[in-house]
Amino acid sequence: MSGSALRQEEGESESVKLRRKEELSRRIKEQKVVVDELSNLKKNRKVYRQQPNSNIFFLVDRTETLSQCKNTLDELKKAHQETENSEKTKVKK
Repeated sequence: MSGSALRQEEGESESVKLRRKEELSRRIKEQKVVVDELSNLKKNRKVYRQQPNSNIFFLVDRTETLSQCKNTLDELKKAHQETENSEKTKVKK
């Protein structure tokens, strides 16, 4: 493989990594909003979850949904931190 082809391949992988990192950041922001909204709901409010790829909504338990959303947020933050750490280790090398 020539040097320019190798640099082009590295550039593509960097752009893929950047897009993945931006996507993770966007999803983290969205999840933070959901967790905040669920946290601030009054106790007697109803929460509905939309069925994927449809306009059907199902009544769900507010506390269970909040717990699931917090877990999802934690997983997203962990994935984001792992990508940050992998970038830092590559810079050190």
